[in-house]
Amino acid sequence: MQTLSEYFPFWAKLNESDRRALEGAARKAKLSAYERAGKNGDSCAGLLAVQSGRLRIYTVTETGKELTLYRLFEGDICLLSASCMFRSLQFAVRVEAEEETQVIVLPTESFRPIAEHSAPAANYVNELMASRFSEVMWKVEEILGKKMDSRLAELLLEEASLSDGKTVTVTHERLAAHLGSAREVVTRLLRYLQDEGMVRLSRGKIEIADEARLQKLARETA
Repeated sequence: MQTLSEYFPFWAKLNESDRRALEGAARKAKLSAYERAGKNGDSCAGLLAVQSGRLRIYTVTETGKELTLYRLFEGDICLLSASCMFRSLQFAVRVEAEEETQVIVLPTESFRPIAEHSAPAANYVNELMASRFSEVMWKVEEILGKKMDSRLAELLLEEASLSDGKTVTVTHERLAAHLGSAREVVTRLLRYLQDEGMVRLSRGKIEIADEARLQKLARETA
């Protein structure tokens, strides 16, 4: 499993005091499947370095629906779990483990002063934040530019790629949470996809029956 030096490309440019401070503050933690990082979605949970497993970064709409923004995998850094470090940031997100996930937690109060006086650390934070917001903006563009059936098709293909490539083990409610939609809408669309021969539905599972047609649907725009 990775160490802090493997997560941060600027590690060699830190002075010895800063490296010792970060190593002393870091701790390992295990998140169970569907467990949220930090108490009640605390925006100061700290930076999370994913050692194994998968994190889902999501927001909650004004109507109370969840919407997945992006996912993080082994080797990734979760910066928005320490969003309180950015005083002007007014963007509430939550972090949840999609499966049992091992992380290194770097408390915000330990990382913030180093990012404030170390140019390499500050540059890394700015670049990473810009990259994550690009992903968020891509998600917004997708919502505006694609119909729900196309977004669902894309999500099913993504979910299948994370398993055996053909079968998705997920509830309709969970799919709705990824899409920012209602379970009833997802259920109706899945039945349509089944009627069209693109998927086969069974309890708790969705099998990809016609991947080519599903991919074509996923590429369609509104």
